Amino acid sequence: MKVLITGSAGFIGSQLALRLLKRGDEVIGIDNLNDYYDVSLKEARLARISSQDNFTEERISIEDRPAMEALFAKHKPNKVVNLAAQAGVRYSLENPHSYVESNIVGFMNILEGCRYNDVEHLVYASSSSVYGANTNMPFSIHNNVDHPLSMYAATKKANELMAHTYSHLYNLPTTGLRFFTVYGPWGRPDMALFLFTRKILAGEPIDVFNFGKHRRDFTYIDDIVEGVIRTLDRVATPNPDWNGDTPDPGTSLAPYRLYNIGNNQPVELMHYIKVLEDCLGKKAEMNMLPLQPGDVPDTYADVQDLVADVGYKPETTVEHGIARFVEWYRDYYKV
Repeated sequence: MKVLITGSAGFIGSQLALRLLKRGDEVIGIDNLNDYYDVSLKEARLARISSQDNFTEERISIEDRPAMEALFAKHKPNKVVNLAAQAGVRYSLENPHSYVESNIVGFMNILEGCRYNDVEHLVYASSSSVYGANTNMPFSIHNNVDHPLSMYAATKKANELMAHTYSHLYNLPTTGLRFFTVYGPWGRPDMALFLFTRKILAGEPIDVFNFGKHRRDFTYIDDIVEGVIRTLDRVATPNPDWNGDTPDPGTSLAPYRLYNIGNNQPVELMHYIKVLEDCLGKKAEMNMLPLQPGDVPDTYADVQDLVADVGYKPETTVEHGIARFVEWYRDYYKV
């Protein structure tokens, strides 16, 4: 199978590429290596896969329409996994235009590439952020998600709507994956675990928002990748029981599906920090701060559909996952 992965220098994209290459697939990876965070980390991730057989690297931006048209025409992938996006809830408050350019315009180019090149299945990253103001836990794909709290969340919701349109109009099978707080080795430096680890080791205080009362469905990177692969292999199909009188947001009469990929076990932020302190052998100094604009207090994934359809449920505990991250961090940064 020939798989196009966008965001192949990213946290999830690079790990996914390694797994697909290991099982014998051909992978075309595209990334523009922007400077939203440390480019050298992106280069190091790419170095792990660029020497592998059956990997082709293309350095382009998904919002570059002519480049994307040429890429699809040249490589003719069987399946596509879109992981390229402008990430980050808080950054979307400062620079909303970059989210429209990458997450809306870029995704439009991917949909068009799939439409005109007979792609068998498009799997794309959505986010738990789409649940926004919802408070009914656990979050279910069958819930309405019309109240996003950040521009980032709004663009991810828009991706789901755009994908459904193409599934309906052009019979393009699409599957959207709502990721819940991904963490682990080779992670993003703007994420809490990375920031906390760096500051604790440096003896600097960490910012703890919502006065530490957050609960997050922290999901380990290997579990995320396994979920992506299983859904990629199961091409989205129509739901014959779908009814427009009582529309189900998670399925459709078109070949369109949504899944949560989360650990299905929310963890309090203070416990998460305590586990990290134990792994580092050092206590954190904390700045207790209020809830940030755009953030939600809690996330909790209902994964029943993921289990029912692809037979998979993430299970890695934060104790195991954080220990693996700290081991990687000390080795990578020599601290």
